[in-house]
Amino acid sequence: MSAVGAVLAFVAGALAVAAVFMSAVSTVVVPRGVPVRLSRALFLSVRRLFLVRIRFAHSFEDRERILAYYAPLTLVVLPLVWLSLVLVGYTAMFWAVGIRPLREAFITSGSSGLTLGFAAPRDLPKVTLAFSEAAVSLALLALLITYLPSMYAAFSRRELLVGLTDTFASTPPSGVTMLERFSLISGLEDLAYRVWQPWLTGFIDIEETHTSLAALPLFRSPQPGRSWVTASGAVLDGASLLASSVDVPRSPPAELCIRAGYLSLRAIAANYGIDFDPDPDPDDPISITRDEFEEALDRLAAAGVPLKPDRDQAWRDFNGWRVNYDTVLLALAGFTQAPYAPWSADRSPTALHRPPVLRPRPPRRAEPRRTWRRRRAESERRRRAG
Repeated sequence: MSAVGAVLAFVAGALAVAAVFMSAVSTVVVPRGVPVRLSRALFLSVRRLFLVRIRFAHSFEDRERILAYYAPLTLVVLPLVWLSLVLVGYTAMFWAVGIRPLREAFITSGSSGLTLGFAAPRDLPKVTLAFSEAAVSLALLALLITYLPSMYAAFSRRELLVGLTDTFASTPPSGVTMLERFSLISGLEDLAYRVWQPWLTGFIDIEETHTSLAALPLFRSPQPGRSWVTASGAVLDGASLLASSVDVPRSPPAELCIRAGYLSLRAIAANYGIDFDPDPDPDDPISITRDEFEEALDRLAAAGVPLKPDRDQAWRDFNGWRVNYDTVLLALAGFTQAPYAPWSADRSPTALHRPPVLRPRPPRRAEPRRTWRRRRAESERRRRAG
């Protein structure tokens, strides 16, 4: 092999190692949602395998038990992929500096990367390469070790909010149930400091942790019927119903909670490349039908919740609040394989995740799903025609 070929092999190996190291730093160290192609490709590849597997699940419990291993297993595989690519890169570099044949270069790289030391090079350039590979391999493992405590601390904070919502809104969570329960037990005024304020700061924390720790949104709750996505949807729906339809003094904490919630969900969706309208019109179509809205108001009235007399205006106001988070909520419910919950996971896009029916669900709307661009165009045509 010519000197030019050896130089090219060395450069290619060095670039591969540098790319892996920067991928690890971006995934673990950089405190923001930096798109990392290697990590994303790994998570999506493993996800496809799990989606195939859950198609053979015969019950909701089997499906949840299988999916509980998805994110943890991928995190275990991630450092193995890093180390394997580093080994390949250093194999090329050892071969380029004169360790031949390729089998010997591979053995030397493996001995150095795993710090086994049974194949020790002799001259200074090869020893330097061996030292650098050992340092890179140990650094990658150290990064993962420090990554896990931060992730599980954020996971614990998130699940505290999810468990709190389970207390107020039941499992599966529902914003209507939450308003009913507070009205019957302690009064709607307690919502401000028991729900809206904790979730206002919680949404901000979720946005920061679920974008900087890219695997965290895929970690499932300890209880099979719970999900951070459906809990978020129940809180946002409860706040939207209160702001639009309940005849009580205006609640700024509820409205700020809605804003914090849809900004958080949008940031997480953008981190996963999910499409959404960043500036929807208040009268754009949403996934909730008027009949479902009327049924929710009838339930609230039966529970003694004071409602505004003009239901047409209440529907328009609710639509204006819900449109801010409708698309991203359903998309994230599909992407994370969230368990059934009304007004969120029961209508998430089928193309993203829906396996064969595993438990009874309300019937889907006959109208096909559209992207936000098509929905806006249709809304504009209706506005001009009317």
